[in-house]
Amino acid sequence: MNSIDKKYQDLLQDILDNGLEKKDRTGTGTLSVFGRQIRHKMSEGFPLLTTKKMAWKSIVTELIWFLRGDTNIKYLVDNDCHIWDGDAYKNYFNKNKADIFHPILPQDAFIRAIKTIPEFAKEWGELGPIYGKQWRSWREESEYLDGVSYAKYHKIDQIQNLINELKTNPDSRRLMVSAWNVGELEGMVLPPCHYGFQVWTRELSARERTAIGSKGSTKLYDLIKEGGYQTIDADVEMNKVCDDTGVPKRAISLMWNQRSVDTLLGLPFNIASYGLLLEILAKEVGMVADEVIGNLGDTHLYLNHIEQAKEQIGRTPYELPTVHVRDGIESFMPNDIILENYVSHPSIKAPLSN
Repeated sequence: MNSIDKKYQDLLQDILDNGLEKKDRTGTGTLSVFGRQIRHKMSEGFPLLTTKKMAWKSIVTELIWFLRGDTNIKYLVDNDCHIWDGDAYKNYFNKNKADIFHPILPQDAFIRAIKTIPEFAKEWGELGPIYGKQWRSWREESEYLDGVSYAKYHKIDQIQNLINELKTNPDSRRLMVSAWNVGELEGMVLPPCHYGFQVWTRELSARERTAIGSKGSTKLYDLIKEGGYQTIDADVEMNKVCDDTGVPKRAISLMWNQRSVDTLLGLPFNIASYGLLLEILAKEVGMVADEVIGNLGDTHLYLNHIEQAKEQIGRTPYELPTVHVRDGIESFMPNDIILENYVSHPSIKAPLSN
């Protein structure tokens, strides 16, 4: 079942019908609405849109880059992921345009230099303290001790803290990660668009656990299908079988918050990326991925994306693919994320506004 493509198409139509024309920092102009939500049950399939072909490898590579705590585009460029090229080049151009002694490289030469010249990549591939830095090494500063001013810093690994808390206190209401570090926004080439996420877990019922692990409890699964069990003892027995066969006890959901939403190019990417992050976290803590939810602030279509949006609205969705995560969060590589049965319409080309 694929409802996420339909929800996304409905959102595109909502913007076309109700969006107000607004100016923006890129000078392109947008149609904008405010305060929307999109949500998807992971049991329906992995939320990689099928109404246009998605750049799956780039989605995986960028998320791994975040989880590595990396903020330099060299890793992305080396893995043929170019979604941050424009932001890095804009930063390079703006800082060098007044230097008449060092001619500015065109963007293609800039990217080649990032890939081949380590010193150049170290200086100009750096994007500042963006997502990976905040997720894995948020800087905590203490200024006073016993009334005496001093400087003391240490780094907070929000992802590892989240994993630890999920394993020890899964009902906590503080299972959150933030990228919106007010004290470091000015050092970022682009302030975070998706600025934080929260996870929530729940216990799975005996029926749910038995359905998930039906291969290990066929007799009980047949009873469920036939409506033949109603007693507490049956629940106890099914849970015991599930425990013995390693079926997870809890489901985990993820909700991200986004201040600015490029609905044609960015949002499909964000949906898949946070769906994948949810699958990774579920694998890491032995839970089942349940629901991914996006809270969307300024939700817009750029004015040069209107015809592309209309084209995508007119396409009929295919069935959703599935995704398997093979390894732990600290050691996996892009080929440890397995996408299966992805069928889509052709890609839709549209300009990116930086």
